[in-house]
Amino acid sequence: MSASAMRRVVAPRRAAVSRILPNYQGMTAATTRKAAAASTVDVFLSHRGVDTKSTVAGLLYDRLAQMGVRPFLDCRSMEPGDKIYERVDAGIRQSRVGVAIFSPGYCDSVFCLHELAMMVESGKKLIPIFYDVKPSELAVGAAASSAAESPEDLARYARAIREAKLTVGLTFDSKKGDWSDLVTRTSNVVLKCLKQAKV
Repeated sequence: MSASAMRRVVAPRRAAVSRILPNYQGMTAATTRKAAAASTVDVFLSHRGVDTKSTVAGLLYDRLAQMGVRPFLDCRSMEPGDKIYERVDAGIRQSRVGVAIFSPGYCDSVFCLHELAMMVESGKKLIPIFYDVKPSELAVGAAASSAAESPEDLARYARAIREAKLTVGLTFDSKKGDWSDLVTRTSNVVLKCLKQAKV
């Protein structure tokens, strides 16, 4: 391909990117993350990384950010040196809405259950996504039971799971489902909840 042909291909892409991300021009990924970390969080995304980080959690984070919403997702909102519980707890406290992406391994993680319990205890509007699991299958997992610091923590986790089971959520089958539809539906629900929270 000639140099002039390359310029014609690259120029439209740059123009498209500048239309999509006008607020981020000239910012590096690190400065964007620092700016986001310093700002208020609108929605906290709780998920089990090995199950959903590169799929629904990442896609939802990107869609919400494109819509002007400030989401918190651990791998995108935290930096090396951050204290995990401090940053996560601050993100939950700042948020107005919490999205819990229940996946097969979610209830085996003490971190996930801590996030869920905090969202429920602080009265956040909770939007559950049941990703390859049914609400009736949710229970504190064996790995979380053995890793919990106290019986009180286990009771907190069980109460939070019970609350999530009694909350209408979105269900998704990763083998048959439409990813775009899930991300769109979830984003729309988040926006609706954020608008209601302002009233």
